[in-house]
Amino acid sequence: MSTNEPLNTSAIQNFIQIVKSAENSNTPEIRLPIGQAKNLAYTLGITMARLRGDLEKFVKENKSNNDEVIEVNMDMGGKW
Repeated sequence: MSTNEPLNTSAIQNFIQIVKSAENSNTPEIRLPIGQAKNLAYTLGITMARLRGDLEKFVKENKSNNDEVIEVNMDMGGKW
C-alpha cells in the first residue's frame, strides 16, 4: 500500500457528526449498523497504521548518525 494515497476519513467524520448530533439532542446512546461500524473500524485501523509508518519514517530520517557527547562538569557549587 502506498503511503502517498490520501486517506478517506469520511467514516470518521460521519461518526463524529453522529456523536455531535446525539450530544446536542441529549441522546444517551448511539447505534451504528454493522456495515457502518466495520467501515469505521477499517478506517481507524488504516489511519493508525499510516500514522505509525509516518512516525517511524520521521524518526529514521531524523536520527543522528554520529553519537553526541555531552560533557557535564560538577564543581559542587564552589564557583558561586
